[in-house]
Amino acid sequence: MQNPNYPFQEVVMSSIIVAHQKRSLISLKNKILAVYLLVLALLALFPPLYLSVSGSSILFLGIPLPIIYYLAIALFLGLGLWVTYLAECAFGEIPEDEEVS
Repeated sequence: MQNPNYPFQEVVMSSIIVAHQKRSLISLKNKILAVYLLVLALLALFPPLYLSVSGSSILFLGIPLPIIYYLAIALFLGLGLWVTYLAECAFGEIPEDEEVS
């Protein structure tokens, strides 16, 4: 039931709810990205994980396993940043490009 003094009260309330839901989704996205980057940092910087593959003589497509280890970390980092960019575009966090006249 609308109050005649405030005809747009329902519209304002629904937009506040949508804005709150959007902020909570963005916050969740940021937390997921932080955990993902922390796991990648641990994989890259935690010595026992690297040392477990560093002495290996196994070749994968002619590339030694320690090199594959760091290439995989770099690949997952790039993939994570790309997915984050797509999520930020979907949430409208990245402004549209403006044409310069």
